[in-house]
Amino acid sequence: MATTNKQKDLLKLFADITSKTKIVEPMKKIHGTLRDQDAVEREIALIMREILDAGHFKTKLEPIQLARLITLYDNGKNDTEIARSLGDEKLSKTVARARVRLKLFRDLDFKMPFDPSVLDELLAQDLTMKDISEQLGISPSTLREYRHVLDEQKDTTLDPYLERIRDVMEDRDLTEQMTLAVTRDSLGDAIDITEAELIDIS
Repeated sequence: MATTNKQKDLLKLFADITSKTKIVEPMKKIHGTLRDQDAVEREIALIMREILDAGHFKTKLEPIQLARLITLYDNGKNDTEIARSLGDEKLSKTVARARVRLKLFRDLDFKMPFDPSVLDELLAQDLTMKDISEQLGISPSTLREYRHVLDEQKDTTLDPYLERIRDVMEDRDLTEQMTLAVTRDSLGDAIDITEAELIDIS
């Protein structure tokens, strides 16, 4: 009985000191307290709007959807999961092409059944995509996907924009680390004070 009363006293003192009714808050409330996910995506969306307005690439995805694609990719989501999050699983191919255009590569993108240098040699011969795909033993659509990956890997057009997006993402990560540190320090201080108050009571 005494232990139960002591626990109640501890929780009451903790609530008085921190103005909280729970000792541990959900992690989703801790992450992004100083700068939430929506704010980050809105900032990235502004950069994406610049890219689209400049005509650097075309996609049916809106700037805010492209921003969401970037943050979901950063969180480890695959193309189908990202498309589903955007509201339509059928957008997975659109997501994949936009992802590659933004140089958000996956290891699978480079698992090609041919040496890229061979493709360069064939392209230099002015062969049609159909002829090249037959020589490589793959379908024309698969060839286009692989060529898209290789072309975007070399293209530096979007690099200045992508660097700005990386800065936004790194700032988000740093902010989250700071928020967690502040939360841990505040929680530790509150518990120390509460234990000291409890000693006085007992």
